[in-house]
Amino acid sequence: MAEVHVIGQIVGASGFPEHSLFCKWGVHAGGAWKILSGTREGQTQVDNPQDEERANWSHPIDIHFSTKGLQGWPKLHFQVWHQDSYGRNELYGYGFCHVPTSPGMHNLECVTWRPAGSLREQISQYFIGGGPQLKNPDVVYTGADRCKLTTVTMGKVQLQLGIILRNFDKYGIEC
Repeated sequence: MAEVHVIGQIVGASGFPEHSLFCKWGVHAGGAWKILSGTREGQTQVDNPQDEERANWSHPIDIHFSTKGLQGWPKLHFQVWHQDSYGRNELYGYGFCHVPTSPGMHNLECVTWRPAGSLREQISQYFIGGGPQLKNPDVVYTGADRCKLTTVTMGKVQLQLGIILRNFDKYGIEC
């Protein structure tokens, strides 16, 4: 079977309204894909930079896939959270990006967004915190009902990924 090896890191995030951020991440792939080694999901540490506008995580990603076909190419999805001084966590954004299809090193920026909510929810979020969240986070990367959402743009997650493709030529796929 053809194989894809993804090696890299979630470098950090920038453009969010507050510091003290962490990221929950996961990978989604179609039915023809199997994870040979590595973890399907994870979470970074909380980074609270004092003088920078950027949270630095340097969280490693190392996933080895095998596949019978190209359909359902892997996607990385993210949830960026803010932790306040009381230890409460507030969702700051959802995002996803496709794993690059060409071998080599890639620097990616994944844009994030959050649901806007009603006017009442926005006022409540401003004074109390919290805010609307998706009932089903799969909407982030499946796209089925995503176009119906009213969203607010948030920051960006930076990634550095190295992609290794193996045995694709044996299955008639040119890289």
